[in-house]
Amino acid sequence: MTSNPSPALSVTGLSYAYGKKKALDRVSFAVAPGQCAILLGPNGAGKTTLFSLITRLYASREGRIEIAGYDVKKVPSRALAQLGVVFQQPTLDLDLSVLQNLHYHASLHGLSRRQADARIREELERQGMYERRKEKVRQLNGGHRRRVEIARALLHNPRLLLLDEPTVGLDVPSRKAIVDYVHRLCSDSGIAVLWATHLIDEIYEDDRLIVLHRGAVQAEGSVSEVLKTAGVETVGDAFHILTREAA
Repeated sequence: MTSNPSPALSVTGLSYAYGKKKALDRVSFAVAPGQCAILLGPNGAGKTTLFSLITRLYASREGRIEIAGYDVKKVPSRALAQLGVVFQQPTLDLDLSVLQNLHYHASLHGLSRRQADARIREELERQGMYERRKEKVRQLNGGHRRRVEIARALLHNPRLLLLDEPTVGLDVPSRKAIVDYVHRLCSDSGIAVLWATHLIDEIYEDDRLIVLHRGAVQAEGSVSEVLKTAGVETVGDAFHILTREAA
């Protein structure tokens, strides 16, 4: 293992516009292996556009995105093979069982039946969901459905996990369980996480913060560095100052 591994995600000079409306303006940041980076911004900040560019739902015109050293534009299949994603909108088939949903996704990544069985068991057991593997997704509550989606995103052992506001609409215990689990995942497995949210209480003290507002990075760094940049003592106050509108 090298002492200075390459970033799991590197975004450099990324800009994107919808017609004349600029959604992202020269956005640059990096996420290291084992790091949980929180992409913090209000609605309309550009978080969804950024995720759409990283996942190649949109093609970037300006700037560069690399996942585990692979350029998303030049070698998209290799780059996206290193990526797991949980979108804000649920994408599980409600009428299939947990196992059926996961096996289908594993087959898309070329996993053999034996590999899929092992990986599915491992990921579901880590979240206490293995005993519910034969239940239809429709029978699960929102928090358990999210756990299945996270397990699905991890089946192919990606280097980077994208989470697009995955706790929206969940009750407090479900939210806390997912937040705790993802942070443990970073420290235990070394996967990098980019978590888009506007909820301050989902941030841990040792997370990396990227504050996005009006398509531009307003501050980036450790929690203490961002607080210093904003000149305040709490993340909530920093968020307010860094994303407030000009009078």
